[in-house]
Amino acid sequence: MNLASFNQLDKSTAAAHLFACCGSRRWTDAMMQHFPFASERDLVAKAEDIWYNECTEADWRESFTHHPKIGDVKSLTEKFAGKEQAGVAVASNQTIEALAKANADYEAKNGFIFIVCATGKSADEMLRLLQDRLQNSTEEEVHIAMGEQHKISIIRLKKLLTEGDFGFLKVSQITTHVLDTSVGVPGKNITIRLKRFYNGSWQTLAQGITNADGRIPDLLPPDRILKADTYQMVFDTGAYYADLKIQTFYPMVEIIFQTFDDAHYHVPLLVNPFGYSTYRGS
Repeated sequence: MNLASFNQLDKSTAAAHLFACCGSRRWTDAMMQHFPFASERDLVAKAEDIWYNECTEADWRESFTHHPKIGDVKSLTEKFAGKEQAGVAVASNQTIEALAKANADYEAKNGFIFIVCATGKSADEMLRLLQDRLQNSTEEEVHIAMGEQHKISIIRLKKLLTEGDFGFLKVSQITTHVLDTSVGVPGKNITIRLKRFYNGSWQTLAQGITNADGRIPDLLPPDRILKADTYQMVFDTGAYYADLKIQTFYPMVEIIFQTFDDAHYHVPLLVNPFGYSTYRGS
């Protein structure tokens, strides 16, 4: 379906399609106030503006309840030990059982299921990310999860409009790349938190784990622009070197930086067990 075909649907059918993309009634109703949409860019812009500026925590939590729950051993086995994740390493029984337990712990702590844009992530990456996010406050997790849900909603909109033109979508406004200069290889499986200063303290607004190339390409949803402000990126270098059985002088690296406009900001980290450096990349 292309956008022209979608715009010709009756309103109830179009609303049902939109609700399936997000799971929030308020978001869907607000989106339908702009139906039909002028372009795919208009569709995505409205989706983001409503999600971040009109919806509330109650709406975000409603959306989470409509997200497929993949948390028990059976469903996790089907996802990570079956054919669903083609091209991704098959998970061990131990990893699947640990994922099931961590999912249960997460829901018990926060009151909603673990939400993450899982595209391309292995079971081991999911487990590491889930265990790290269990350390966050529920307030932080609400905001991280709503960002992840928006990534998922955009993916679903693209799947709905398979003939749509989404070439305008840009990568995350803030990106990073970690290079371990002690061995000259990318720093993979490093948890990174993007924080903002809010109500007198630093609070996590996005979180991810570096891939095999030492990057997190989707720390923020595509086309999501943060307001010009001061932010902090926290790299869990201690856990990274602990996994390598190497002692490090810096168990955590914190980089505070400013954004000034809607440009792309690349914040690389060059790290070794006894030193690090950073710069604004491109």
